Parts: sequence; structure tokens; C-alpha cells
Amino acid sequence: MAPQNTPAYAASLGDSHARLDALTGLSQRLLERCRAHGASQAEVSCSEESGLSVNVRMGEVETVESTRDRGIAVTVYFGQRKGSASTADLREDSLDATVEQACAIARHTEHDAAAGLAEAELMARDLREFDSWHPWVIDADRAIDLALACEQAGRESDARIENSDGASVGTGESIGVYANSHGFIGHERSTQHSLGCALIAGRGDAMQRDGWYSIALAADDLEPAAAIGRKAAQRAASRLAPRQIATGEYPVLFAAEMARSLVGHLLGAVSGGALYRRASFLLDSAGTQLFPDWFAIDELPFLSRGFRSSSFDAEGVATRESPLVKGGVLQRYILGSYSARKLGLQTTANAGGVHNLQVEANAGDFEAMLAGMGRGLLVTELMGQGVNTVTGDYSRGAAGFWIEDGQIQYPVDGITVAGNLRNMFQSIEAVGSDVDPRSHVRTGSILVGRMTVAGET
Repeated sequence: MAPQNTPAYAASLGDSHARLDALTGLSQRLLERCRAHGASQAEVSCSEESGLSVNVRMGEVETVESTRDRGIAVTVYFGQRKGSASTADLREDSLDATVEQACAIARHTEHDAAAGLAEAELMARDLREFDSWHPWVIDADRAIDLALACEQAGRESDARIENSDGASVGTGESIGVYANSHGFIGHERSTQHSLGCALIAGRGDAMQRDGWYSIALAADDLEPAAAIGRKAAQRAASRLAPRQIATGEYPVLFAAEMARSLVGHLLGAVSGGALYRRASFLLDSAGTQLFPDWFAIDELPFLSRGFRSSSFDAEGVATRESPLVKGGVLQRYILGSYSARKLGLQTTANAGGVHNLQVEANAGDFEAMLAGMGRGLLVTELMGQGVNTVTGDYSRGAAGFWIEDGQIQYPVDGITVAGNLRNMFQSIEAVGSDVDPRSHVRTGSILVGRMTVAGET
């Protein structure tokens, strides 16, 4: 492995097309071997990843890690019996053994009527790139300097910052090829970079921790290191001297980075796996009103520099722009070909997940959302896993701020917010324009009109 600060490593950043060509050739050879072993259908995924990450704390370097990984996965079908095997070894005898193992597994598995490749006519034909390849030529020394500057800016910005959980810089790139026996071959390449800091305000039993981070496909899109450190300090210090609030029912405003989790619970409930296993509170909900009639979520797989932009899904099926929720009505489920067949439906080109979701805003920025709420709880942190996907019951530890007259009054913690997701979805009153850009689920803050908040008894 070449060190991150050598010319050999820097040169490797520019050879992605050559590497993709090599992986394409490898995929085709593996498909030929699968056919030679009698497989009626086959698919191959090949990927390569490399990265650098550094962590510092209290002005000292804690870790520097360089990674370089490779993965090759082969899946074969003998009729509707399936077998899979994987390797990271490119030696010919290892590749042969991987194909043989996949075939042996398939010959000994049970027939599954839903097994098989996605239909050939659904394969993507218009293959594009979405400005997702921006290698960051940065060596370990420079990454360390950035992390130190981020932490220092935060520690120096507020005298109440007594300690640090550290700052980190990360950069990574990945290339991949998916090919199957329908003749489909798809290439993808992407980069991702991050810079973050977590700081501790106060001391002893009065300590409070918070942080901030930036993530982007291109390093030029990251927030400045000093700005991240200062924001981490401001967030940590703002949580000092928290109070409790009386148990009751209040409006709850989920800050944008927390609001994503509500969309995540929806996705989990309408995913094919949960539905065909009948482990979802949203069984048979397609075509029904789940949200207010103004509420909408669109899937946008072709966004330039989108975190999950792609012309095809994990099975080679052509992606498409389409609504998930429109007029408050759930338009469809999240399906790959296997779950679609189990449900008697057609794939929605979501094998491997969704490709960029946009939650439509109906309100203004963050300050406007606070003003519109008037009085209630702003949630800036959620803890625990208290969500029952079968019933929709929701109960999670939380921290944030109490709001009066549309203004933040004081921090609160040691509370629990609870409800039922179906009722919470119906009770959404506003979605802000304050979109958090750090995810493939793009949403502003979300105001739920009424939830149970457990605080002081």
C-alpha cells in the first residue's frame, strides 16, 4: 500500500477510468465462468475503496489511518435457486474457487419463486455521471493541520469550553462495477470528504458535549475548519445549565438533522423486506393518506453532486424521478425485484436503497419555524432505539431547548418524547426551508403539532 503522501498515491487518484476498465474486464470474465458452470443467470459486483482519516484531541494526534479495500461478489442462479460467494483475492485460482463455491451453494439451496435477476427490459441504458468524483489530494500532515485548526478554533472561541472529544478529517474514494448476464454493465465512482469537531463545555457534573461536522463529495464544498470548530463550541456551550420541563403534551420541533430520522422511520416501514415479512405498521398503505395534504417527498436520483445519485440501482434497473409521497398520500413502496415479486408488484428501482429524497418545505427558515411554533420543545438530539416498526410506537430520549414566544429560552435534557408514528405523520404542521445538506435525505426542520413529553413528574 502506498503511503498517502507519496506520488504513487497521488497518481492513483487519477486512474479511476483505468481501474473501472480493469474491473469491467474482471466482471465479464467472472460471468463467463458462471455460464461455463451451468448457471442460468449470474451477477457480479466489483469495488475498490481507499481513504485517509486522522483524529486529534487536545492539540495532539491520536490516530492516522490509511485504508485500501477491494471486494468481489458473485451471485448465481440455477433456475430459481441462488448461491453467493465473495473474495478480495484477484488470483485466478481464488476467482475460480469463488465461482465454484457460489454454484455449489446454489445447487443445495431450495427453490425460491421470487429469486432471480431483475427483468432484462428494466435495465438502465442511459448511463451518466453526476459530478461525484472529486479526489482530495491531501497528505496526512495537511489533514492533521486541518483537524488541529478546527479544534483550536473551537476551544479558543469560548472560555466555557473546558475539554474536547477531538476533531477529525476524513477522505475516501470508491469505484465499482455491477454486471449481470442480461448484458448490463454499470460503472460508478464517487468521493466523500468530512471534517468535524466535538467539544465539551463546563466541568464536573455540569459538563455538556456537542459538536458539528461538514461532509461533501468535493473538498471545496466543506465548511471552513475554523467555522466548524466555532459552531461546535457554540452548540456545546448553549447546552450548559439545562433544566427539566413538566410532563405534558407539547408541539415538538425536530431540528433538520433530527428530522431526517422521521423520514428514515417511514422508509423502514415502506421497504419491501419489512412489508413481505409483515413487520411494518404501514402494511397495505400504498394509496392511503399518511400525511397532511400539502406534504410531499420526491426521489431525485439525477441530482448533480447528490450523495446517492445514480442511473441504476444495485440490480442494474434504471432509476427514475418519482414521488414517494404526494398530497400526503403514499404513492408506492421501496422495492427491489425480490421484495417486489414477494408482494406481487414490480421493482421501484430501489435495490440498495433510495436515491436522494427531497422533503418539500411549506414554511420559512429556522427562525420562522420557531416563531410559528410559539411555545414548545425544540429537539436537537435523540437517544436510544425506542421505535417499534411493527406497531409504530415511538419513544426516544431527547435533549434540546424550551421555546416561549417563538424564542429559545433555555436548554433541556433528561426528557423523553413519545407518540405513534402514524399519528406523528398526520400531525406534521410544517417543514422548514432550513435544509441540512449533509445527507441524501434532504429535509428542513419538521414541526409535529403535539407529542407526549416526559420530564418532571
